[in-house]
Parts: sequence; C-alpha cells; structure tokens
Amino acid sequence: MSEDLRTERKGMLLAVKDLPTLPRVLEQVAKLLEDPLSSTEQVAKLISRDQVLSAKVLKMVNSPVYGFPGRISTIQHGLVLLGYNVIKGLIISTSVFELMTTSMSGLWEHSVGCAMACGVIAREAGFKEPEEYAVAGLLHDLGKVIVSLQLPEAKEEVEQAVAEGDLFYLEAEKKVLGFGHDRVNSWVADHWNLPLNLKVGISGHHRPVSAQHYPKMACVVHVGDFLTRVLEIGSGGEDHVPALDPQALELLGLDLSRLDIVLDAMVAEMEDDGLSMGLG
Repeated sequence: MSEDLRTERKGMLLAVKDLPTLPRVLEQVAKLLEDPLSSTEQVAKLISRDQVLSAKVLKMVNSPVYGFPGRISTIQHGLVLLGYNVIKGLIISTSVFELMTTSMSGLWEHSVGCAMACGVIAREAGFKEPEEYAVAGLLHDLGKVIVSLQLPEAKEEVEQAVAEGDLFYLEAEKKVLGFGHDRVNSWVADHWNLPLNLKVGISGHHRPVSAQHYPKMACVVHVGDFLTRVLEIGSGGEDHVPALDPQALELLGLDLSRLDIVLDAMVAEMEDDGLSMGLG
C-alpha cells in the first residue's frame, strides 16, 4: 500500500469534524486541572452538570470492575477514590459507548469484559491503582470503533478479509488499511490528549513487551484481552484467540497458576454482575 493512501486514511480517521468529539465538559475539566488553585469539588461539580454523562459514569464506577460496587454515590467521591485519569477514561468510554454498541456486534461486551479482566490482573499483580488498568482495557478496541465510523467501507472489507482469509482482525486491518486499530488508538490518544499510560495500554497491547514506557500497562491489557477471548465474552471481531505472549506474564510476575486465580475471579464477578454495567 502506498504511503500516500496510508496518510490519506490517517487524515480521514482524524478528521476533527467527524471524530466523536469528547464532551465539552472534558475540555473545561482539563483547563480546571491546569489551575493549581482548583479543587476536586470544583472538577466534580463541572462534570455533574452533565446529568446523562454523570449517571453513566456513576453506573460504571459502581460496577465490580473498579472494586467499589454500589458504594460511590457522587462524582466527587468517585474522583477521590479513583482519580482523574479513571474518571476521564470513563467519560471517554461512555461518550463513544453508543457507537460501540452499534458499530460491531459484541464489541462493548468484549471491552467491558477486558476492563474487568485488567482490573483483576492488576490487583493480582499487586499494582497500585488497578482502576487505571481497567480503563485501558475498556478503551483497548477504540480504534475499531473509529474505523467503522470514519471508513465504513474499509471496515466491511476488513470483516470480509477476516471471514474469507481466516485472518486475525489485526492482520485483516493491516492488509486493508495498511495499519491496525492499535495504531489508530495511538493517533486518537494523541488527538484527545490522553495520559501516556492509557495511550500505551491501548496502543501497545498487541506488542506489549516492546513498549518503551509503561510496558506493564500494555502487558495487563494484552493478558486481559486474551482472557476475555478465552472466556468468549462478547466479540473482538473474529473467532480466533491470539497467542498469549509468555514474556508479558513474566513481566507482570504472574504464572499460569495465578492466571487460574484471575480467571476464577473474573467468572465470579461476571456471575454477580452479568456484564450489564454501563449498558443502557
């Protein structure tokens, strides 16, 4: 594929007028956070003005994914417990969630399952702020949504290549587009000024150990995506389960027996919740 066509498609994907814009509230919140005199209360108040968004964020925050089920009643409480990066990630995911549910069948369920897996893995590995890993899991397939929205014909070609060529979705994307959703995730993360750890998590999960910064974030999402596919939660766009990189497990200090513990915890949490969180 020519470099010109690749560049043209990147431009189409990042066309600001069509890219799902983040709610204006996020831009205002970002400005507020740059002010050293601003308070959590002011940030929470600003987010709370958008009632629909607040309701969706609170619904997700109170799911088992984040470890505080049914205990967070206000945005301010959520900010204090989870931190701004998590709330920002949730606002992004809820703002594109309608697109996710319509663009690819089963993608939202797969994403929520991956978020749950990433939170459990991060806790099992003893990492601080496992909620941030869960947000990266939630957003890891965002690029697929952007492509289906901006280049619907290309998305159909990708799906056809998956079906006819028995390819992984990522292989089909590279064949049709010249790049995969991981690259799109990286562009969008820059476009939306996402924190670097989230950018690495969503753009590096297919080659996790090669990430220059935050490789453990990329490894958690890699393993989370693998487990979600093993448990057949939703659909990432193909029936295959990509291989698990053993170096990713090694970097996380996990072995197969501890992976069993993670799987058991995921199954228990799914049975409790039925993967309904954030839907509707």
